[in-house]
Amino acid sequence: MRKEWMEPSRAAGLSRRSFLKAGAVAGSGLVLGFVITGGGRFARAADAPAKPVYEPNAFLNIAPDNTVTVQVNRLEFGQGVHTALPMLIAEELDVDWKQMRAALAPEGQVYKDPAFGIQMTGGSGSVAHSWEQYREVGAKARLMLIAAAAEQWKVKPEQVKTSKGMLIGPNGQKATYGAMADAAMKQPVPATVKLKPAKDFKIIGKPTPRLDARAKSDGSQQFGMDFKPEGTKVAVVARPPVFGAKVAKFDASAARAIPGVVDVIQVPTDRGGSGVAVIANGYWPARQGREALKIDWDTSGLEKVSSTEQLAQYKTLAAQPGTPAKKADTSRLAGAAKKIDAVYEFPYLAHSPMEPLNCVVDLKGDGCTIWAGSQFQTLDVVAAAKAAGLKPEQVKLNTMMAGGGFGRRAVPTSDYIVEAVNVAKTWGKGPVKVIWSREDDIKGGYYRPSHVHSAKLGLDAQGNIVGWDHVIVGQSILAGTPFEPMMVKDGIDATMVEGMGEPYKVPLNLSVHNVKANVPVLWWRSVGSTHTAFVMETLIDEAAHAAKMDPVAYRKKLIDPKHTRHLAALDLAVAKSGYGKKKLPKGQGWGVAVHESFNTVAAYVVTASVKDGVPKLHTVTAAIHCNQPVNPMTIEAQVQGAILMAVGTTLPGAAITLKDGVVEQNQFSDYTVARMPDMPKVDVHIVPSHDAPTGMGEPGLPPLAPAFANAVFQVTGKRLRKLPFDLATATA
Repeated sequence: MRKEWMEPSRAAGLSRRSFLKAGAVAGSGLVLGFVITGGGRFARAADAPAKPVYEPNAFLNIAPDNTVTVQVNRLEFGQGVHTALPMLIAEELDVDWKQMRAALAPEGQVYKDPAFGIQMTGGSGSVAHSWEQYREVGAKARLMLIAAAAEQWKVKPEQVKTSKGMLIGPNGQKATYGAMADAAMKQPVPATVKLKPAKDFKIIGKPTPRLDARAKSDGSQQFGMDFKPEGTKVAVVARPPVFGAKVAKFDASAARAIPGVVDVIQVPTDRGGSGVAVIANGYWPARQGREALKIDWDTSGLEKVSSTEQLAQYKTLAAQPGTPAKKADTSRLAGAAKKIDAVYEFPYLAHSPMEPLNCVVDLKGDGCTIWAGSQFQTLDVVAAAKAAGLKPEQVKLNTMMAGGGFGRRAVPTSDYIVEAVNVAKTWGKGPVKVIWSREDDIKGGYYRPSHVHSAKLGLDAQGNIVGWDHVIVGQSILAGTPFEPMMVKDGIDATMVEGMGEPYKVPLNLSVHNVKANVPVLWWRSVGSTHTAFVMETLIDEAAHAAKMDPVAYRKKLIDPKHTRHLAALDLAVAKSGYGKKKLPKGQGWGVAVHESFNTVAAYVVTASVKDGVPKLHTVTAAIHCNQPVNPMTIEAQVQGAILMAVGTTLPGAAITLKDGVVEQNQFSDYTVARMPDMPKVDVHIVPSHDAPTGMGEPGLPPLAPAFANAVFQVTGKRLRKLPFDLATATA
């Protein structure tokens, strides 16, 4: 791992010459990059002072035909940035939306996220971090076009107006942006620009159909899985059953006999292990060849995790204090009038995007070209270069459209990228495409960690929480990664405890046990909030019941008044749902939850029932406070998708388990994901705001499971303490 990406970018002005040179990647016509100021959250060492980042971060191309193409510096994998980011430019550029196009930018220093300091897609930061940047691109391009027109028409710039991609002069002169683009290219880039006030928005905040909708609907959209350059062979890798194991010996005679199989080679795999790659003319012969292999694996010296033993270990640790994360006076807990004592269990979870991992590598002696749906372009290029024995500048990574990811394509080890480079390097006879099967994906590691929570709450006679002792046990997803220096403080992985405590005024004494295990773990959509929200919102609900108070009223009593966005979202969800006013069908109950993640607040009011011992979610009323909405259609889609994914975590079989170090699940037949019949009716409402947007890709997931569990309690009188739901172990 190179050190450079973690250091502050050098502050430097952007001359027109360097600007034009950087802009050349976007094509002909007017090409604009912009200067970013702001601290790089992950671009500097933990204790280094924040320094401004001055990097052209994206590009705008206005072609002669008056189409406007935006280079999107993120991975588009369903979240809608292929539309939202062009909307920001279109608003300030003053164009007709029909003119807009989008392209996924390749890896490049100019495409770094200024908040993270690397090119990446994650942390629900795409729109939030690009809010001013992309608008500046549009605004500066507009001024350059105006200046060019004023020069040609010999009038003052303030006399030139713009409208829907047209320049209009004081004497009836007219020109399209495309016709003026070359002249505008010669104008100096404005140092500063005034952005539109929200009251003048014509595109931002309006429901806008996605630019990629048609291609994805008619099947013409090319994803990474579809891409295979001419002459490329396909490789399927037999990976070790225990993480980090090595090939002791293998017999490939049967594999080589299969028509279409070109070669069989031993290759390095993730975590110091090794595997066997079958290279063929297509996926099916490569897959058949792998199944015909006979491999003896060396698992000596490796921990072989078993889920039942791990759970017992976690519960033992949860019964004792760990490393302090939050301190509070809980002396009144012992003498509390009412007490709640609860233990929560959460399993490993696979990301399971619809498109499994894939990567094309064309490795030559002096360079390497990669095609992949990467969330971590900067890190992946550095890792690929190291694996190939090249310099990072000799590696080109082309960002491909991806069919989901949820964090799995943002791996600090760049596991699937490095593996593909190793296959290409070991084979050495041309471009190779490594394809993961569904089984490879589910068994392939980098899961949401398993966790155990232990909570002890005390309430006084008035129902106030007077003491709360809480212990969390699980693996750190940041330990051993480049993010550890910035996000692990005093032994506390920030992602493990996020969402604990706030927005409630409660005396929370929180500690953690970071456990090491031979199971690769990673962020999973909404990261720590996948478990902390469930614990917080079911416990608050349980405390409300113990206090004999309405769950909504109890939350509003405990929420610190400074958390106005939580209160606004909760009030909106309650009002739109009819909670407390509408009579539900017999056998149904209400459930409520509110949670903040990635600076966005999501409040859910749900209805659910239980039939034949199986919980069923019927409706979800969602209120989202993400500040200024850019594309309400995308926000609604993100909430709907997050809800369905969250429902999946509640269903029987939604767990990755291990026995003797081997993952027991293999396919969707034994690893449950939610399907369309599981989808409730969803109504999404957005709290009005003109403040700068906050994250939206992940916040829709955390509140669903606890709201669902709280509704089940209303129906059954039983508290669910684990995911997936198991009424047989619920607490009355």
